[in-house]
Amino acid sequence: MYSLARPFLFGLDAERAHGLGLKALDLAYSTGATAALASRCPPLPTRVLGLTFPNPVGLAAGLDKNGAHIDALLSLGFGFVEVGTVTPRPQPGNPKPRMFRLPAAQAVINRLGFNNDGVDALVRNVERARRKGGLLGINIGKNKDTANEDAAGDYLYCLERVYPLADYVTVNISSPNTAGLRELQEEQALRRLVGTLREAQERLAAQHGKRVPVLVKIAPDLSDNDIDAAARVLSDLAVDGVIATNTTVDRSRVLGLPHAEEAGGLSGAPLMDQATFVLRRLRARLPESIPLVGVGGILSGADAVAKMAAGATLVQCYTGLVYRGPELVAECVEAMRRRKEAPSRGTADA
Repeated sequence: MYSLARPFLFGLDAERAHGLGLKALDLAYSTGATAALASRCPPLPTRVLGLTFPNPVGLAAGLDKNGAHIDALLSLGFGFVEVGTVTPRPQPGNPKPRMFRLPAAQAVINRLGFNNDGVDALVRNVERARRKGGLLGINIGKNKDTANEDAAGDYLYCLERVYPLADYVTVNISSPNTAGLRELQEEQALRRLVGTLREAQERLAAQHGKRVPVLVKIAPDLSDNDIDAAARVLSDLAVDGVIATNTTVDRSRVLGLPHAEEAGGLSGAPLMDQATFVLRRLRARLPESIPLVGVGGILSGADAVAKMAAGATLVQCYTGLVYRGPELVAECVEAMRRRKEAPSRGTADA
């Protein structure tokens, strides 16, 4: 079905196609048309973060910013779906057009800028969702007009609002589309922010009688020294997990292609090597007690396996769905199942 719809969707503005695709998915889910997709995913229970994921293939944040399509997305066979990024207050994001396809590279550039309806709207949507078949992550950020020195307040507000509803929470400090946000990855800023959130996490765990894992999502554009510094901080603070990586501002792999010079974050196939390098380096520098989620450039089952080989326990895709459609989910689960059942191949080098 997706192969038939793709030419029509690719004939539209990328952001408009995004919205229509989600509406079509909701319709397909409501009529039971997506049931067969989930049944094609082999069971592959994965125990990590103190949670049992039905399978280790998830949807990355950004596709469903307001948590309005959770049930339909889970029906595609994902083991988990991450919604957001959500901010304390609603905000429109950056001016349109702000999303561009690069089909020759199987890539997308976006500069959406945390456009969302605010955390209260997301909470209402999550409360309405049935959430059958998989787990739910909620990705939190800061408002554009919140200064970095006040950013902790935004993250704390969102964490407190979503904590009772989330299976895990992701702290997004790595989007390139909010001015200055990536500065929060600098070693001392990262230590202050994550330290504050870890304290809040323990307080909320006592308050709600359950401990919700908090993960940190980092950029692929960090220098080796910055990756090592981030690993030190995240290890010292004993975060629950790390997501590697967000989109990249690097254009070296798409030079000369239409839209390649557009500002924003690049995702898709050109991100694969860069994101996997960061993943592998983090795995070599973090204790095994901190699991990694591999994301960036997954367009095949082989790509998902490459993330596992580099140290990921879970993987996420997004742009791959744009180019491959929902069949990508089952393909990745099956490839990861085969690798897990294969004889040990040793540990990936840094």
